[in-house]
Amino acid sequence: MADSKKNNRIAYVDQNECTGCEACVVETPKVFRMTSDGLSEVYNPHGDTEQKILDAMQCCPVSCIHWQDERK
Repeated sequence: MADSKKNNRIAYVDQNECTGCEACVVETPKVFRMTSDGLSEVYNPHGDTEQKILDAMQCCPVSCIHWQDERK
């Protein structure tokens, strides 16, 4: 009965640090996609479990994916 909801936080990509490697898109395509500039972005912050998003964060070679407080 584990809660897969995010804890009032969402992921974001610091595009100034992103190298466009696509690792996050491969790992968690329901959350991340590539922009026309060849950089990653979060297009669906609630598209997958927090664990899957953490997996994407951990596979990023430049650690440019971070958490921020969700603003409603």
